[in-house]
Amino acid sequence: MNLRDLHYLLAVAQTRNFKRAADLCHVSQPTLSMQIKKLEDYLGVRLFERTNKNVIVTDAGRRIAAAARVAAEAEQQIHDIARAIRDPRAGEFRLGAIPTLASYIFPTFMPALAKSFPRLQILLSEEKTERLTEQLKAGTIDAALLALPVEDPALDAHPLFDDAFLLAVSARHELAHRKQIGIDDLDGRKLLLLDEGHCLRDQALSVCHAHGAREEKSFRATSLETLRLMVRADPSLMTLMPAVAVEKHDGLRYIRFTGAQPSRRIGIVFRKTSARADVIAEMAAALAKAYRIA
Repeated sequence: MNLRDLHYLLAVAQTRNFKRAADLCHVSQPTLSMQIKKLEDYLGVRLFERTNKNVIVTDAGRRIAAAARVAAEAEQQIHDIARAIRDPRAGEFRLGAIPTLASYIFPTFMPALAKSFPRLQILLSEEKTERLTEQLKAGTIDAALLALPVEDPALDAHPLFDDAFLLAVSARHELAHRKQIGIDDLDGRKLLLLDEGHCLRDQALSVCHAHGAREEKSFRATSLETLRLMVRADPSLMTLMPAVAVEKHDGLRYIRFTGAQPSRRIGIVFRKTSARADVIAEMAAALAKAYRIA
């Protein structure tokens, strides 16, 4: 038994899926399955119940995974401490972001980070919130740009900025001439939303439920760009678009809400035990400044 096997165990326990666990560990699924089987044989207990549809963690698996998590966190701390002592502002820094942020803020943020941290090699990745939090806790990334709050006792965050939601409609929509709209004017209207798994979907649903709007269930988009194209093509559709994703001359009309605007708070999330916590705090200040947030 070695630390690599414990990381495989934790990945399967977290994801409840051998394929996703293999992707998380950067190995093939057969390799991971074989190592898990060897670990079960070595320990003499069954860690997982496998079916065609899902993976169930056994009682032994839960208890052993809890101990493995302590060992894995200790290993990560050793690496983090050594790296931070050598030079916390140099080397690789792995930064993730959710899809509804990455394409729109990385171009703005990267020059700011490069200027503030010239000796850091910043490696970017784009994943959904659940996957990024898994990677953070596994130590495969250093920080992630996420919508707050992130409810996990192992993670901490620095807020960066509030990203307002705008109502997006086509130029032929009945509301296209409006420059502002009351949030309560959404009552009874249907909005096109993202598919399951996107945190922006949950935030938009919260706005809908609070103000009487409903989801247009005939179609769900896999990305903001798909939402944009669908709304532009159909004058009966509308959606909520975060301000960071608003583009000029894309054929849509973006209408701001009067009064208290619905929004999401964006922050940089990291492990509480990270040896680079001071660097991440400085990074948060640089990123906030890039969006002129005090």
